[in-house]
Amino acid sequence: MDALEMALLFDYYGGMLTGKQKECFDMRYNQDLSLSEIAQAQGVSRQAVFDNLTRTEALLRRMEENIGYVKRDTEIREAAQEILNAAAELGQSSDPAVQALAQRITAAAQTLKE
Repeated sequence: MDALEMALLFDYYGGMLTGKQKECFDMRYNQDLSLSEIAQAQGVSRQAVFDNLTRTEALLRRMEENIGYVKRDTEIREAAQEILNAAAELGQSSDPAVQALAQRITAAAQTLKE
């Protein structure tokens, strides 16, 4: 997984990590520090940082495999966009009733995307 995917997993599941895992993850992915820089800041070996990050990344992946919030959220956002696209097409109708319906559909789909 790339850094963006890891950051997304952290956004969803970071609250379930220990303080040490959160701190190490933040330094690596948010502050973009090297393993050596993190090790120096935490007063541990580079290997300890590597091990911590490896375990944390694996834990985040397992959480997503078991819970699936990121996948589900992505699916909902994609479906909402499809609904918005269809509503925009309906909004082109000359029938005022269809236009009103398109506005209601658009409003509902916007709440899904939020």
